[in-house]
Amino acid sequence: MLQCKKVAKLVGIDYGTKRVGVAVSDESGSIAFPRTTYANDSTLIPMLVTLIRNERAAVVIIGESKDKDGKDNPVMAAARHLGSDLEQAVAVAVHYEPEFYTSVEARRLPAQAGGVPSNAVDAQAAAIILNSYIVRTKK
Repeated sequence: MLQCKKVAKLVGIDYGTKRVGVAVSDESGSIAFPRTTYANDSTLIPMLVTLIRNERAAVVIIGESKDKDGKDNPVMAAARHLGSDLEQAVAVAVHYEPEFYTSVEARRLPAQAGGVPSNAVDAQAAAIILNSYIVRTKK
């Protein structure tokens, strides 16, 4: 019988000023799947806390957005603030994964009939970020 190594699930976040994409890994932490997109408003933290608790995730991966010179772009300060809020609210480890044009990449992914729907781009971008982290840290 084939057994999967049981590890805590991971949650990936593609942070944006208007929308925040979310992805969740499988039970073995080996692949990410787009989950949902939340509005970046006063409901964001409670919605993320609920999702993290329901998934029993131990680690959150937030896309680390840099400018062309390798410095944090203006959105990154807010993304780091989100990470800090989540660490305090859920006692979860937060890591940052470099991301470059993940939303553009998500729009280019094929779907059954003509690409990723516009309402799913941010969640797909979160899955790209989370999969990048999984591949980079795989042992």
